[in-house]
Amino acid sequence: MWPILALSVVTLSVVIERLFFLIAEHWRRDPTSVARIFQLVEQCKMDEIDSHSEKSSDMIVRVLFRGVQHRQAAYNEAMLESASAELDRYHRGLVILDTAVTLGPLLGLLGTVVGMMHVFGVIPGGDLAGKEDMLVGGISQCLLAVIFGLAVAIVAIVPLNYLNAKLEKTRRRLESAITQLELLLARYRVVGVHPENQASAYLLTPYSKASAL
Repeated sequence: MWPILALSVVTLSVVIERLFFLIAEHWRRDPTSVARIFQLVEQCKMDEIDSHSEKSSDMIVRVLFRGVQHRQAAYNEAMLESASAELDRYHRGLVILDTAVTLGPLLGLLGTVVGMMHVFGVIPGGDLAGKEDMLVGGISQCLLAVIFGLAVAIVAIVPLNYLNAKLEKTRRRLESAITQLELLLARYRVVGVHPENQASAYLLTPYSKASAL
């Protein structure tokens, strides 16, 4: 029973931590800043995207800033790397819950087998006379081990499926934002301007296959 109890404590701790994480991430969303980045990129005013976006509470803003920051080079790879780092935060704890779903019933079954061996071990020669209470009590403890093991799995599988769904939804949000920024950046090819021209630090011209060659 002790391994099952330890597993249940760990599982419950992960579930609570993940719940607070999702609530915090919900309140950190900043759709206004996301829309502002798209607007500035579309208007070719990418220099107005300040460095505060890199430390924004919204992960999409941080990912888009990485793309804008590396717009003259491999902006796609920069955004993918940043998005992968953000998704790693959503992956945290999922392995533990997945393990609890599988390990809980197995520990319960193990407890049942060990308990039954102990019960029949204290009954020498198979003589049950006067030992019915001991046998019934031992079997009850074995069944309790199975019940607690299944309970841990049930408690883990519901939040596990929910967290996987949230992870997939977040992945789609990131992919949508990255694709939208890529389409905006692909319309232009960044060409350096003489540094003394402070009014327009960059000149963006329409992108074409001919100019790319």
